[in-house]
Amino acid sequence: MVVASYLPRARALVFAPLLLHVLPTLAIGLGIVIPGNCIAGINRLTVGFMATVLGFIPAYVAGVLVAQRRVPTDA
Repeated sequence: MVVASYLPRARALVFAPLLLHVLPTLAIGLGIVIPGNCIAGINRLTVGFMATVLGFIPAYVAGVLVAQRRVPTDA
């Protein structure tokens, strides 16, 4: 039963790079860069920035799912 307790942690570790990319990017972008710039406020540029960063999430999840479904072929 060691494998059953290992699976949730392994799944969580697969998504750690996603969180380590998205959270600092949003925090730095929305907390430091954009407020001190000429594009401060909610406008097309800030919405586009958020959409780009958040659009990375489904792409990452899809890539993880494809990688997990790959079946090794016999050489």
